[in-house]
Amino acid sequence: MAEAAAPRTHRTRSWWGWGWADAHPDDAECVAMGALVPGTLARPLPLPRIADLRIGPPAATPPAALAPLVTDDPAARASHAMGKAFRDVARALRGRPGRIPDLVAHPRSDRDVADLLEWAGEQGVAVVPYGGGSSVVGGVEYRGDAHRAVLSLDLSAMDAVLEVDTAGRSALVQAGILGPALEDRLRPHGLTLRHFPQSFEFSTLGGWLATRAGGHYATGRTRIDDFAQSLRVVTPAGAGTSWRLPSSGAGPSPDRLFLGSEGALGIITQAWMRLQERPHHKASAAVAFARFQDALDAVRAVAQSDLLPANCRLLDAGEAALSGASHDGSAVLVLGFESATAPVGDRLALAVDAPLAHGGTADPTGGDGAPPDAAVGAWRSAFLRMPYLRDGLARMGAVVETFETAATWDRIPALIDDVRSEVGAAARKATGHPALVNCRLTHVYPDGAAPYFTVIAGGRDGDEDAVWDELKAVAEDVLHRHRATITHHHAVGRDHRRSYDRQRPEPFALALRAAKDALDPHGVLNPGVLLDA
Repeated sequence: MAEAAAPRTHRTRSWWGWGWADAHPDDAECVAMGALVPGTLARPLPLPRIADLRIGPPAATPPAALAPLVTDDPAARASHAMGKAFRDVARALRGRPGRIPDLVAHPRSDRDVADLLEWAGEQGVAVVPYGGGSSVVGGVEYRGDAHRAVLSLDLSAMDAVLEVDTAGRSALVQAGILGPALEDRLRPHGLTLRHFPQSFEFSTLGGWLATRAGGHYATGRTRIDDFAQSLRVVTPAGAGTSWRLPSSGAGPSPDRLFLGSEGALGIITQAWMRLQERPHHKASAAVAFARFQDALDAVRAVAQSDLLPANCRLLDAGEAALSGASHDGSAVLVLGFESATAPVGDRLALAVDAPLAHGGTADPTGGDGAPPDAAVGAWRSAFLRMPYLRDGLARMGAVVETFETAATWDRIPALIDDVRSEVGAAARKATGHPALVNCRLTHVYPDGAAPYFTVIAGGRDGDEDAVWDELKAVAEDVLHRHRATITHHHAVGRDHRRSYDRQRPEPFALALRAAKDALDPHGVLNPGVLLDA
């Protein structure tokens, strides 16, 4: 992915939707997609313009010493107003982006961050940390009116790899670095973080850490937590750095307090990250199943083996058809292995044996050095293209919701069935049209799995974000009833607060509130995330 770095300097990010502005479907493609979804518009909504937004003067002015770090440029403010959830895209298309930040700051050092936090606390200015802006849970958006002004704290100027320890296979990295830039700078050392979430191109190390992001691996080390060795965090109460250690049993881990804290407790400015050698050997295969339950049993068998595939993603029939991995109603399991030291074809063959024993049919495999089979290639292409297609459907007035969860194996089959039926029924009730509700497993563990759902339905003209809210509420209730987490890797933000409050134990909530009061006494850090403003 990083090989495409050169053109980036000549491209423009979309302020209202996903990714690059020039990569969105054109009007004709939008119309063609809309024709496949009952209840969509006859023609696409026009592309929104920042010039059409009502952006008033900022409600706060920084002191002269901080002025070089801060801008009130309308384009900068509009592009920092929201994340990239469907709800955000739908509101932008209708010219309703919500509260636009008054100022955008680009600190260049920890000292800058500390000075900005001090000023914000004294003036009652809310500070919303911003990395790549790819949040899909309302994590970078201020809601409410408890603060007189809002400062978006963009860390993209803090994007250096400060030190590389090749012997210890680790690196000290500033939090504002984007995924491709990080890989580019590690490549000369023969090392990689090997953390590739779908948002990789447009998300930062700090964002991954603050949201406990899930990445490339479907088994084993699936989360950014597993790669974090030490964190430096700047808070209104002071800055601190945890010791760099391979492991420690010294009380509760200080890093765990800030991993997943989403900027509500402090600003992660740099981290020592565990790296690995770049893989040279890869192999992949796809296995088709006539029955989805057989596929679930096969995936559980693979997850409970000691093979640890890098990729173990199960697509139900709808998801397989949507991605082009299957066109005959089959579910498809995509398996992949990689290694820096040895061929992996034998491990792939062993992994394929389990799905075959559960009724699967294997396609020709892509062994070491060989191209992947058609199903694997189709899935990879669709995986990267899907966010752009979602935005194209949004322009046609469709509602496209995605959410993920995790549960133990004993709950997985009923959970998936209930999400399909209840969210599908809610979509029909809300829109008057049938909905597509697909499921895939993105990560698997010996004790459970992470189902990821896609919902596509016609909307209500001009009210698409309200339909999204209705479907989100139904989905949350289903997950809660099955004791499935509200999020496996998309974070809590503001959209998942209701379910997060229900999921966490109350004694932990008391401790979290106490930590918030101690570290952020003025209550300016990302208000409304994790805790009430």
